Amino acid sequence: MKAIIHHNHKEYQIDLSEPLDISIAISGNDKNVNAWYVGPPKIAPHVDGNFVGAIASGSSTNFFDISFNPHAHGTHTECIGHISKEHQSINQQLHQFFHFAELITITPQEKNGDLVITRQQVVESMNANRPQALIIRTLPNSSDKLYRKYSHTNPPYILEDAMEYIRDSGVEHLLIDLPSVDKEKDDGNLLAHKAFWNYNGKTRLRATITEFVYVEDAIKDGPYFLNLQIAPFENDASPSRPVMYKIL
Repeated sequence: MKAIIHHNHKEYQIDLSEPLDISIAISGNDKNVNAWYVGPPKIAPHVDGNFVGAIASGSSTNFFDISFNPHAHGTHTECIGHISKEHQSINQQLHQFFHFAELITITPQEKNGDLVITRQQVVESMNANRPQALIIRTLPNSSDKLYRKYSHTNPPYILEDAMEYIRDSGVEHLLIDLPSVDKEKDDGNLLAHKAFWNYNGKTRLRATITEFVYVEDAIKDGPYFLNLQIAPFENDASPSRPVMYKIL
């Protein structure tokens, strides 16, 4: 199933039957990826008196409750409402779901005891490209990113000036395989988040950040088309399923 896309006066072809899903699923157990000091998500049969919503328990249907935090428990997409006093819903701010994207791979550098993504690294990796969506894969890239427990581990993050470059390059949708673009414990400064959304200037309400993606090593750096799918939650963030398509 092939599609021809016209974008910026150029023609591209993709194969919709060969999606590259870079999301991490939510599972109801302690093997789930986790951050921000919360317990694992829960997926369990609804119980009401003698009713147990599981066919295995005698119900006619499976009827499960799900409890999770989108920021802590898997791939999620967030809007400026994540850091603003005003309620902003990702469901109201994300209106377009198909984007021209660029995948880059960066090995965070050590600085003052932290591992960080620097402006120079971003400049060199983007190579003057100006995609609508930027996907950052960090190295090392082992599959334990699918179930890693990040709390109290001080994961890598993006420096403020690097994020300013990403913003000024016109990137509207940033995706990364880390629990946050900011330092785990930064006294609430959120410098990278604020830089991306231009929080102290003309705010970018339509821009989004997607965290906790996982891009397999077999997927090569370069241009793609991205289908950024979210669940329609009226919340600052929603579980999401970003899907890449190779340009033929």
